[in-house]
Amino acid sequence: MNRNNLTGGNFDPVTLEIFWNRLISIADESAAALLRTSFSTIVRESNDFGTVLMDENGDSLSENTGGIPSFSGILPRTLKHFLACFPKETWKPGDCVITNDPWLATGHLPDITMAMPIFHKGNLVGFSGSIAHSPDIGGSLWSADCGELFEEGLRIPPMKFLVEGEPNELLQEMILSNVRLPDQVLGDLNAQVTANQVCGRRLNEFLGDSDLTNLTALSQTLQQRAETVMRRAIEEVPDGVYHATLDADGFAPDETHIECTITVKGSTLGIDYAGTSPQIKRGLNTVMNYTYAYSAYPIKCALDPQTPRNEGSYRPITVDAPEGSILNPRFPAPCNARQLTGHLLAGVIYKALAQAVPEKIIADSGSAPSMRAVFNGTDRQGNQVTQILFASGGVGGCPGKDGLSTTAFPTNAGAGSIEAFESIAPLIVWKKEFRTDSGGAGKFRGGLGQECEIEVRSREPMRLSLLSDRWNHPAEGVLGGGNGATSAIKFSDGTVPHQKSRTTIDPGIRLHMHYAGGGGYGNPAERDEARIRDDIKNGYISKAAALRDYGIS
Repeated sequence: MNRNNLTGGNFDPVTLEIFWNRLISIADESAAALLRTSFSTIVRESNDFGTVLMDENGDSLSENTGGIPSFSGILPRTLKHFLACFPKETWKPGDCVITNDPWLATGHLPDITMAMPIFHKGNLVGFSGSIAHSPDIGGSLWSADCGELFEEGLRIPPMKFLVEGEPNELLQEMILSNVRLPDQVLGDLNAQVTANQVCGRRLNEFLGDSDLTNLTALSQTLQQRAETVMRRAIEEVPDGVYHATLDADGFAPDETHIECTITVKGSTLGIDYAGTSPQIKRGLNTVMNYTYAYSAYPIKCALDPQTPRNEGSYRPITVDAPEGSILNPRFPAPCNARQLTGHLLAGVIYKALAQAVPEKIIADSGSAPSMRAVFNGTDRQGNQVTQILFASGGVGGCPGKDGLSTTAFPTNAGAGSIEAFESIAPLIVWKKEFRTDSGGAGKFRGGLGQECEIEVRSREPMRLSLLSDRWNHPAEGVLGGGNGATSAIKFSDGTVPHQKSRTTIDPGIRLHMHYAGGGGYGNPAERDEARIRDDIKNGYISKAAALRDYGIS
C-alpha cells in the first residue's frame, strides 16, 4: 500500500471494504468485552447496551452489530456535548467522561453513557463510546408513573469518571450511595470502561497494521460512502408528502397521539411530527435524541438495510418535533418509560411509507413498544435484588414473509436465559410460550406474541413496576392485513394492575403477561392455503380463527 495515498484518502474499493469491516470488528470486540465483564443480566443476557467507535470530531465511524440501535445513533450526539464541556485539547490518555442526562444522552436515567479518548503516537485520533442500561439508578424503580424527572433517579451531568486512568472516587461514592445494587452498578460501569479500553487498543493495532497515522481521511471516505448509498436509496422513493397517524394508550385516562408527515424530495427525507400530543406529567415523554434515533433507524432498515451504519447514513434524514410535545419535551419532564412512545415511531413511519414504497416496509409490530416487568425486593437471604423481564411481542408481517414471533423491534433487547433470570431473584417462570391467534391475519401473517407466567417466591412482598401498552390499540395491519392481538396483564388472584404503575405482588402470586402480536401484511384472502394449514397444525392459529380470518375450515 502507498501510505501517502491512504493518508490522502485515495483508498481503492477492496482496501476500503477491508478497512471498514476491520473497524466494525473493533466495535464488536468492544461489545464482546462489555458482555463478558458485566455484572447484571440486563447487559449480559438482555442485550441492553451499545458500543461505537467515533473519529476525533465525534462522528460515528463504526457501530457494534448486535447492540441497541438507538444507542448507536445517540452516542455521537452525546460525545459532542462532552466535547463542548471538555474541548478536544483537554482530553488526556485514560480519561473517561460519563453522563446519564436524558437530554444529552439516551432519554432516560437508567442508561449510562461513557466515552474515552483514543491516542495514537501521542495524537488524539478518535473516541470509544459505550452505553449500558444500569441495574439501578436510585429514585423510583424503572417506571412510567413519576410526575417529574427528579423522582426518577440520580442525574449525572458530564463528569470525569476516570482522570488519566485513575478513578474519580468522590463521583463513584456519590453514585454508589444512591443506588440499591451498588456492586452490580459498579461492576457494569467498570465493564463499560473495559469495553472502551479494548476499543482503543484495537484501533491502535489497526492504525499500526494499516500504516495510517490518523482516521481523518478514512473517516471522511467511509462517511461519504454511507451517505451516498443512503441518498441513492431515498431517490428511489417517489417525491411526495406522506402522512400517517397513530394512537397509543398513553397514561389512563389520557391517550397519546402521534402525527407523522414524511417529505421526500430528491435525495433527502424529512420527518415532521407536528400535531403530536403535548408532553405529559408521566414518564412517556421522548427527548429529541431518542426521537431522532428511532426515526432514522427505521428509515435505514427499510431503504438501505445492507450498508453498515455510520454518521453518513443519517445525514440525508431530518427529524422535527414540536418543542413541548411528547416527542420533544421540556426539562424536567419525566421520561423514564420513553420507549413506550419512542418505539411506536417505526410503526407510524412505515404506515406513511406504505403509500410510496409498500414493498419496503413491514406492518406495525406488537413488540413495539416493549413490555417490561420490573421486580424489586429481597431474596431468601435478605439481599436486595432487582430483576427485569425483557420479553417481546410479535413483529409485523412483511413482503414475502410472515412477521417474526416474540422478537424485539425496533429495539434489540431480549429476555435472554430464563435460567439466569431465575438464578438471581426469587422468581419462577412457569410459562413462556407462543400466544395462539395473536398475529394479525394477512397474506403474510403478523408474528405471534407470547404468554408469560411468573411466580414470586420471596418471603416478603416484592415491588412491581409495569411498563406496557397495546391494551387498547393493537398493532395495525397494512395493505389490508388484520390487526394483531392486544396485550393484557393480570394477577393469579384475578385482579388487574394498572399497566404503567408501580404496585406490590405477594409471595405465591403469579403474574400473567400476554404480549401483543404483530399486524398482518396484505389481504388475508391471498394467503397460501398450505401456510394456513401449517399454522393450524403448529398451534399458531386456531381452527376458529382460520375460519373467521381465511375462510378455511
